[in-house]
Amino acid sequence: MSILRIDLIAAVPDIFQSPLQTSILARAQEKGLVTIVTHNLHDYAKDAYRHIDDTPFGGGAGMILQCEPIFDCIEKLMSEREYDAIIYTSPDGKVFNQDMANELSLKGNIIILAGHYKGIDQRVRDRLITLEISIGDVVLSGGELPALMITDAIVRLIPGVLGDAESALSDAFMNDGLLDCPHYTRPAVYRDMEVPDILRSGNHSKIEQWRREQSIEKTKKLRPDLFDKYKEQ
Repeated sequence: MSILRIDLIAAVPDIFQSPLQTSILARAQEKGLVTIVTHNLHDYAKDAYRHIDDTPFGGGAGMILQCEPIFDCIEKLMSEREYDAIIYTSPDGKVFNQDMANELSLKGNIIILAGHYKGIDQRVRDRLITLEISIGDVVLSGGELPALMITDAIVRLIPGVLGDAESALSDAFMNDGLLDCPHYTRPAVYRDMEVPDILRSGNHSKIEQWRREQSIEKTKKLRPDLFDKYKEQ
């Protein structure tokens, strides 16, 4: 079985380090289930000051990541292996969802380019990028955090990464696109708040029915857009 490789490219790759060395992402790498490699765009700069950005043609505020260091980095990686997807994190992209995470988790090699400053030279997007992903209608200081979010969502789906094999399959959005049901643990009573009797009944078929009903009602209340898709199915 081939091991998924994710190459993260960024102007500020230090942002990646702590999340990649902690918890599930760290354990997945330690188990040899995924290879995650970070790349510093400044290593591909041409001048002594390691500049990778410049002012935009036509004027305007902000700085733009130059195309040359990005091309050099990605083309070097492409000379070493074939990539199934070259992703750019951008507010313009398709909004990331569980279906996209599921699909990407089945790939072999992925590049994720994190935007920074005001954006990247359009020629990179025209020539190299195969998929642009947004995490929603919000502007961040850079694309490093979205790149990490995408990476985490992909990696946790790889068989063997999570301790409970069914955990990922029962997460929100994995069950016909519905939100997850409420969950409880010990103690059964806390500050006059009781765990629903059905969950303590031991009747697993009724418990599953209750959880399904709760997921449907929760989705209908909180995410009517997802509920409408569920009804269409």
